[in-house]
Amino acid sequence: MTILETERLIIRKFTPGDWKELYDYLSKESVVKYEPYEVYNESDCKKEAIYRSAQDAFWAVCLKENNKLIGNVYFQRQEPQEFLTWEIGFVFNPLYYGKGYATESSKRIMQYGFEQLNARRIVAMCNPKNTPSWKLLERLNMRREGHLIQNIFFKCDEKGNPLWIDTFEYAMLAKEWLTKK
Repeated sequence: MTILETERLIIRKFTPGDWKELYDYLSKESVVKYEPYEVYNESDCKKEAIYRSAQDAFWAVCLKENNKLIGNVYFQRQEPQEFLTWEIGFVFNPLYYGKGYATESSKRIMQYGFEQLNARRIVAMCNPKNTPSWKLLERLNMRREGHLIQNIFFKCDEKGNPLWIDTFEYAMLAKEWLTKK
């Protein structure tokens, strides 16, 4: 099992026992507002922790000082695999916002992707209204490549009609990583 470290963080695979700390943030409407899912209850989080522990795409971000899980980074190779493109995303407990943990962990995951997995390109998508997310992507030196208009929906209104949203798309190439890190 790969474990990544930074000065303040341990970034590891999820375990089924992580459900309580997952619940600490996935149970908050403010956290899932821009995510493709609704608020999780305890039962949902127990299932989600088991699911994530069996996946390679989800990384638990924990404080090095006490192993407290404070958020997660999603990092998954995209199809077709021969393009060597990976997608990154992040969700954190609001108690830990503004401390640089999402930036620190995402930067470490990107380093792992470019330097160990031979990623050619890393992409990220976010809602333009989610200013903290796109500002974080820019702190990572990712380039905004597009503003897609009403290209996707995750949720529906009370009548079942799709609530279409815009998406910012960001990316970085391996050669840019080498010059910007």
